[in-house]
Amino acid sequence: MLSSVDRDQIDFLGLLTCVGFQEEFGGESCTHGGEQREPHDFEYESKHSPTLRLRCAGKISAVPTVSVFMNGPNPLKVAWNIFLVINTTKRPNPTGIGSVDHSQFSDLLEMLADGGLEALADRDSDLSAYIAKMNTIDPDTLSRHEALAFWLNLYNAGAMRLAVQAHRSGSESVLRVPGGFNRPIVEVAGEELSLDAIEHGKLRKFGDPRIHGALICGSVSCPTLRRTPYTGHGLDTELTEQMSYFVSQGGAVADGDDALKLSRVFLWFGADFVRPQRMPTFLLASKKALLSALEEWLPDDLSGRTRVSFQSYHWGLRCSVA
Repeated sequence: MLSSVDRDQIDFLGLLTCVGFQEEFGGESCTHGGEQREPHDFEYESKHSPTLRLRCAGKISAVPTVSVFMNGPNPLKVAWNIFLVINTTKRPNPTGIGSVDHSQFSDLLEMLADGGLEALADRDSDLSAYIAKMNTIDPDTLSRHEALAFWLNLYNAGAMRLAVQAHRSGSESVLRVPGGFNRPIVEVAGEELSLDAIEHGKLRKFGDPRIHGALICGSVSCPTLRRTPYTGHGLDTELTEQMSYFVSQGGAVADGDDALKLSRVFLWFGADFVRPQRMPTFLLASKKALLSALEEWLPDDLSGRTRVSFQSYHWGLRCSVA
């Protein structure tokens, strides 16, 4: 059953179906209204939910349509999947004092750092065993920081396994692995979860945008892994360090004297940085607001710039440790 749908999600849904995901996806009219330009209602029904009636604003001319997303996932399918997992995944509610031993994952990170995907592929059974171990833990019995570390490590372990699967099959990208991000990979506290469900249904609901510098996707343009797992006791420092590293190592680069070229991660999730108290939020962030929100992580030589553009996203296979 779908829970209540908030304004951000409806606005995002209408934006995607009627015009496009800002610079990602173009369209002159909504897909469900033909040539309809005026506000109108439409219905969405799936096996996961009762019919959902939404209000579409028609053509939204104020949103620029600049370029079509190439060589990546279909943005409409991605948007619908995110919308569904946010509304069908149980919100995390960690209220305990427990902790988790991630030493098994630490060994796997070391192996990846030293030998790459080839070495990790030889230990795929150990990676699967670590993911299965998480099935025995109820993260709501953990402290808040321990629970966030739990979900971060579990997600990254799942993404590492996805990269191993792509590597073994000779694929050039994790996107070539069928259902890589939306098929269930683990059952936690009785809930079957995909990578998308963990990211959007669990992690983003903690309200900490620094997660976007910590999550990998097994691709060239995504953040790199830490050499050690995230921990509850050191999480704040670890996330700050990871976010600063991501920004300094290509997440933000100079583009002339007064401009920045940002990772596309900040286009897709910029509103999480601008409005973290409303995560997961889908209202697009203005470039000015995004620059202000990112200022604390920018190195001195990139600080104070006033113009922004976004890098292309390279989905080629890579899984590396900083």
